[in-house]
Amino acid sequence: MIDAKHFRTIIIGAGPAGLFAHASLNAGTSLLLEKKNLPGRKLMISGTGQCNFTHAGSMDDFKNHYGKNARFLNKAFDTFSNEDAVDFFRNRKINSKTDENGKVFPSSMKAGDILQALLDASTHPQKKLLTSMQVMAIQKTENIFIIKTSDFIYTSDFLIVATGGKSYPTTGSTGDGYTFASSLGHTIVEPNPALTAVTISDYPFMKLAGVSFVDAEISQWRNGSKLISVKGDLLLTHTGLSGPVILNNSRFFRAGDKLVINFCNSNEKEFEDLFIYQASHAGKSTIGTFMRNTIMPKNLVTSILQTTNLNASKPLAEISKTARKQLINLSCAFPFTIEAVGGFKSAMVTSGGVALEEINALTMESTIVPRLYFCGEVIDIDGDTGGYNIQAAFSTAYLAARDINKKATG
Repeated sequence: MIDAKHFRTIIIGAGPAGLFAHASLNAGTSLLLEKKNLPGRKLMISGTGQCNFTHAGSMDDFKNHYGKNARFLNKAFDTFSNEDAVDFFRNRKINSKTDENGKVFPSSMKAGDILQALLDASTHPQKKLLTSMQVMAIQKTENIFIIKTSDFIYTSDFLIVATGGKSYPTTGSTGDGYTFASSLGHTIVEPNPALTAVTISDYPFMKLAGVSFVDAEISQWRNGSKLISVKGDLLLTHTGLSGPVILNNSRFFRAGDKLVINFCNSNEKEFEDLFIYQASHAGKSTIGTFMRNTIMPKNLVTSILQTTNLNASKPLAEISKTARKQLINLSCAFPFTIEAVGGFKSAMVTSGGVALEEINALTMESTIVPRLYFCGEVIDIDGDTGGYNIQAAFSTAYLAARDINKKATG
């Protein structure tokens, strides 16, 4: 006979959002279901195991780090800010430290401390956590949710879906929440990998892997039209491009798009004017010397000169107009064609998810199914790298828990 137990609230998914929602509930019994054998698997690998759980920037600035859907998070951030997150952990004896980029970590630099604080905050006779508990299906009959697992059936008055997206599937994020939401009548915006590197077709800089650039300018083109132009730190890899400027904008990239990169931090006209001036006033100076006086790394200069078939010892005055134009183009507007955007196995987060127009931004409650809530990465929100996604998970989870606390005791 199948055992059935009833809880005031059930939460599916013990990631940052689910754990924080569980910690924030204070009305009646609650059950947190996690399909993996341990909670917080993705939390434990965040920030390379150091867990940058928020960012130190102003909350107004936060709104610049979530793409086109940032406005949806206004109420969540107004209600539970980055300072609130720092205070939450400080009150549980977890101090924080901020690096030069504004990323906020536990002072121990150990993700395990953040996880343990969340678990400790949920230690209460009315709160229960079950791991290795795969949810198979969800139904709603009148005012009761029926949650079917592989072993048991549980019921609840309120349900929070905090299953994450599809990125890093080995941590348990395999898109289950999209299936549950869809079965309950919700629309799913197509999930895509985000915060991921890109591989480049016919990539010419394999030997330059590890070379980085500060505040490089990148423009994205598709079918001959320019889509965006952004600046940020860039990293060359063995197979393509990475670094914050690539990761943070990967939500917009598609295979076949062209990325044009300005390596020299000046526009083509400025670069050409300087070249012509130097050629006319110091024509015996070599092209190698001229290029090495730019901000470009020496090994990149060597590679660009090889591409143009120019000997580094050739005098500037002897460089043809055609060669000059090619050199300027490769320095100021080097074209790359995206072969592939990193898949879900390497993407840090997922773009897409439960459609925002079907979620009340003031409470995270479904506008279709009363007493159903969504929080964290399962919704159509994805943030930049730097603690923004975990903060969004905490803030949306807090809103959901707060609304349930109010309704459950009202």
